[in-house]
Amino acid sequence: MKVCVPKELAERERRVALTPEIVQKLCKAGFEVHVEQGAGAGSFISDEAYQAAGAHIEADKQALYAQADVVLKVNAPTPAEIDWMKEGAGLISFMYPYTNPPLVEACLRKKLTAFAMDAIPRISRAQKMDALSSQANLAGYKAVIMGADALGKIFPLMMTAAGTITPARVLIFGAGVAGLQAIATAKRLGAVVEVTDVRPETKEQVESLGGRFLEVEAEGVKTEGGYAREVSEEFLQKQKELISRRIKEADLVITTALVIGKRAPLLVTEEMVQSMKAGSVIVDMAVASGGNCALSEKDKTVVKHGVTIIGESNLPSLVPVNASELYARNIYEFLTHLATAEGFKLEMEEEITTKSIITHNGELLHALTKEILQKN
Repeated sequence: MKVCVPKELAERERRVALTPEIVQKLCKAGFEVHVEQGAGAGSFISDEAYQAAGAHIEADKQALYAQADVVLKVNAPTPAEIDWMKEGAGLISFMYPYTNPPLVEACLRKKLTAFAMDAIPRISRAQKMDALSSQANLAGYKAVIMGADALGKIFPLMMTAAGTITPARVLIFGAGVAGLQAIATAKRLGAVVEVTDVRPETKEQVESLGGRFLEVEAEGVKTEGGYAREVSEEFLQKQKELISRRIKEADLVITTALVIGKRAPLLVTEEMVQSMKAGSVIVDMAVASGGNCALSEKDKTVVKHGVTIIGESNLPSLVPVNASELYARNIYEFLTHLATAEGFKLEMEEEITTKSIITHNGELLHALTKEILQKN
């Protein structure tokens, strides 16, 4: 089985799907690994390191795709990249297929066996494959570091001969993987941390990390696979009322809220930004999905009403060494679950396979993608 790793084409992307450590493991398992020249440069991995691990280096991207039995990527390929693939080949990458109909159509046209890393179910057997969690963990850490760097004050309580410095106040929207890591990082740096989340069951996790959970008393939240699927207008309104009071005291606000298949909910209005202290900072981690802050701009840092708003859409890529290491381990566990060196061994009744497979033999198999695309 020829496993091929192209260089990522997405702007600002520095990650790579495989590291030499994982190439070596795949080669020992009988896979033949081909890596595009320069694919690991953004993660400080040389072509020589890949060769030493057993990979073949390919200079021609189109030829790389054409010979692949399975293509491993971080970001979903473009329709043009899919056109270079042979019919019936395999694809494993982040896909978010319900937001990208042209991608789904291209996979169907080429009869690809396509798997989405973002669709792997969050069950105990799949923890080692959970790339959403591994990347969100790093993103939550990096968001706090970026916010702290942009803030004109320090995080911890500090007693000096010249007087006492009070700790910074951090307000975090969302207690998923990214939010929990942001809580832990902000607490380690000495901040006072408050957290809001639509899922009341996250309260215990927030408090175990030293954060204060801001409760909203309202119904109308539906979750699926640990994510919010639907949030009622009543809940969002009550949450905004609570946050509008707390945000005035915050030095750093980090937003992580996402809803599957929909635009990220608008949680921080322009009026809220205006009410914040001059010099405070917002890191909008949902900016790639439309943003939780009304004033954030994708891949830009802007200052509005005296507040610095950071809209970095690909935080894991800012720590590419660790991000690539973790993603490569996730993809190794997933690939070896799905295939041997002889090819895919699809078990269509097995949960990890059925929930992560998007297309196969020209058919759209992913239930959630079907549901969302039919509605749209």
